[in-house]
Amino acid sequence: MAENQLSKSSNLSFAGPHNVLDAMRREMNKMFGTLDLRPQEWPSVLTGAEGRAIAPQLDVRETDKAFVIEAELPGVDDKDVSVTFTNGVLSVKGEKKSEHEEKNDNYYVSERSYGRFERAIRLPDSVDESKIEAHIDKGVLKITAAKRSGAASAERKIEIKKA
Repeated sequence: MAENQLSKSSNLSFAGPHNVLDAMRREMNKMFGTLDLRPQEWPSVLTGAEGRAIAPQLDVRETDKAFVIEAELPGVDDKDVSVTFTNGVLSVKGEKKSEHEEKNDNYYVSERSYGRFERAIRLPDSVDESKIEAHIDKGVLKITAAKRSGAASAERKIEIKKA
C-alpha cells in the first residue's frame, strides 16, 4: 500500500531502476526549476564551456610485454596534458584551449572551445612503474606501460571440490 501511495504521489514508475532514476531526476528538476538535461549533459566537476563533462575516449589493450593505452585528445597541446601513475592508478589530466578568429570585410567570426578533463584507470600489479612512457601525435596520446620481467599471467584455474 505504501508503494502505491508513493507511486501515485510522485508519478514514479517502478518498472526498472533506470525509470526510477529518470523519474527522480525529472522531479528534482521540477523542484529546482532546472532544464531537463540528459545524463550525458549533467554538470560535472570537470566541465567544458557548455557545462558538459569532457572525458577523453580510451582504448586499452594488453600485449605480451606491455599495456597500451591510447587517449583521443584532439586540439590539445602536449604542454596542457599531464600523465601520472600513483598507487597503481594511471591518470591523464589536462585542459583543452582552442580559439579561432576570422576577419573579413563582410563578417567577423570568433570561436572558443575550452574545458578541463581527467581519466583514470587502475593497472595490474605486473606493471613496471619505472617503464611507463607517453607520446602524443596528431591528437592521440599513447601511453605504454611495460610489464615487469617474469610477470606471469595472474589467471589460474581453481579446481572445484565437492563438500
